[in-house]
Amino acid sequence: MSNAIDQTRRMLSLVTYLRERPGAEVAEVARAFGISERELIGDLNVLPMCGTSFRGGDLLDIDTDGERIWWHNVDDVAQPLRLAADEATALLVAARAVAGLPGLRRRDREALTRAVAKIEDAAGESAESSARVGVTFEAEGQVFADIDRALTEGRRLWLRYWSHGRGGMTEREVDPIRLVAEGHTYLEGWCRTSEDRRIFRLDRVAEIKVLDEPADPPRLEPRDLSAGLVSPAVDDPEVVVEVGPGGRWVAEYYTHDKAEELPDGGLRITLRSADPSGLRPLALRLGRDGRIVSPPALADQAREAARAALAGYPEGQA
Repeated sequence: MSNAIDQTRRMLSLVTYLRERPGAEVAEVARAFGISERELIGDLNVLPMCGTSFRGGDLLDIDTDGERIWWHNVDDVAQPLRLAADEATALLVAARAVAGLPGLRRRDREALTRAVAKIEDAAGESAESSARVGVTFEAEGQVFADIDRALTEGRRLWLRYWSHGRGGMTEREVDPIRLVAEGHTYLEGWCRTSEDRRIFRLDRVAEIKVLDEPADPPRLEPRDLSAGLVSPAVDDPEVVVEVGPGGRWVAEYYTHDKAEELPDGGLRITLRSADPSGLRPLALRLGRDGRIVSPPALADQAREAARAALAGYPEGQA
C-alpha cells in the first residue's frame, strides 16, 4: 500500500498507460509500476469509480480477468472535459484545501497551484463562488508535516503515543519508513523501544519531535498491506471476546474474523492472535464492559490478573 499522494500519482499514470496498451498483462503492468499484482488489482478496483463527471456518468469501464486488463470505453471518456458550475466549485475547493496541507512537498504544491489556475481559467465565472468557500483540516496535519520532514531528511522521530493495547500514553523513538493510508493515516516505522516494525495512527500521536539522530531502520522487505494493516495468520490461535455496548470499540481497533451482535447491544468478537496472552491487558481495560470467553486458559489468566490488580487496592476501594 502506498501513501495517498503516491497512489494518486500512480493511478493517474496508470490511466495513460492502459489507454495506450489495450489488453495489457497484469504481471507486466505491475512490474512497470514497481508494485505487487495485488496492489495493482486494488487500483483497478478503484478506477471504475472514477470518471469525467462528479455526477457518476462517464465512469472508466476497466476490468480484468486476473491476467489481462481491458478498458472498454476509452474513446467515450477521452472527450474534452467540460465542467459545470458545481463541478468546478467542488474541484477548486478540494484542490485549494489539499494545496494548503502541511507536509505537502513543494513540487507537488506548485503543480497543484498551476492546475488550480488552469481550472479557474477554464471555468470562468463558475470559479468565482469557490473563492468564498474554505476547508480547514484538523491538527493531524502538523503531525503529518513532521513525519514527512523526517522521511525527507532521513531523521529519527520521538513520539508520545496513545496505545490502546497498553491503555495509556507511551514514549517511543521511531525510525520512519513510510506513511500509509487505510481509512486513517498511519506511520510505518522501526520502533527503537520494542526493536520491531510498528504501525502508528497519526490521530493518536499526542506529541512529536524530529530528532537530530539519523534514521537507520534495518533493511526490511516492504510489507504487502493491501489486505489490511494487521493480517493475522490463518493458523494463529482463535480468541473469542464478548463486549457490552461500552466495549464495541474493540471491533474497530482489532482485526477480527467476525463480530456477532448480542441482545444487550454488545458484540461477540472472534479474532486471531499469534500471542493470545498479549490480550490480557485488553481484558483488564474492558473491566465490566467485556470478557474473554475462549480459550479457557486465557480467560482464567485474565481473571487471575484482575484479582491480582484488585488485591492492590485498600479494602473497600476496589
